[in-house]
Amino acid sequence: MTEASLIGLLEATVSFGALLYLAALGEMITEKAGILNLGVEGMMAIGAVTGFVVALQTGNPWVALVAAIAAGALIGLLHGLFTVVLGAEQVVSGLSLAILGIGLAAYMGRGSVGQPAGAELVPVDWGPLSDIPWAGPVLFQQSPLVYMAVLAGIAAWFVLGRTRLGLAVRAAGESAPTTDAAGHSVAGLRLGAVATGGALAGASGAYLTLSITPQWTEGVVAGRGWIAVALVIFGAWRSGRVALGALLFGLTLALKTRLQTFGVDFSPILLSMLPYLLTVGVLVAISIRSRNRPSPAPAALGIAYRREER
Repeated sequence: MTEASLIGLLEATVSFGALLYLAALGEMITEKAGILNLGVEGMMAIGAVTGFVVALQTGNPWVALVAAIAAGALIGLLHGLFTVVLGAEQVVSGLSLAILGIGLAAYMGRGSVGQPAGAELVPVDWGPLSDIPWAGPVLFQQSPLVYMAVLAGIAAWFVLGRTRLGLAVRAAGESAPTTDAAGHSVAGLRLGAVATGGALAGASGAYLTLSITPQWTEGVVAGRGWIAVALVIFGAWRSGRVALGALLFGLTLALKTRLQTFGVDFSPILLSMLPYLLTVGVLVAISIRSRNRPSPAPAALGIAYRREER
């Protein structure tokens, strides 16, 4: 095992961890408000194809990123329309959104398969910091979206835990009638949370096609949206724990592409299965642990609220 190989593994771990964290953080915010959204995979797919297509048309990666964020937010609001406004079953709506997003992304990107990237989000140049041994390549030679993920995590922690808006969002996820009685719009809070979750999922998808793998192919998200959903449970709905979980799962994704550089002869098929086997294992462990402990999930998660039934 060479030093360069290990640094490359750590660098890829941070990169993949940020990818997962953006989507998981958006899902955590959505669930904090009481809405379960299983459509993260579809929103990431829409963000990925939108970012790539807009980059092809404009040649500007930042315009492409903004478009991907907006597209993710709009798809998220579609879920909000059904679950918040119409009171539809959240699991069914989320699964439908995942299928719709994947199919719509394949249709939108049918003419972009195999085309070179129109623009890419290149790593940020931090000057002398980038030359620090070990820390430089791992922390200071990353895509701008890595730093965006860090800032988004800090912002989510501060807003949810230190502001009146965050208190209202969390209250909507714990007891919607009480939040309504306190004068807050439950529908407005939940729609805002769903749109924020969709925006972050869209950014995560764009990270794939504008930075990690700057190309569009059908199925480019490859199940990472489902891992993001599991990360919220793994992190007990806390942004810091979700970040640690994202790094752990990011390591499993990085091993898929980096393990062979260590001279280890391991089946690539089994390596591809590793993140999802870990996901299943984590969910089973959490289910067993939660039998004797109260769930940290928001009390009103998945429960539709109709004001006239208050």
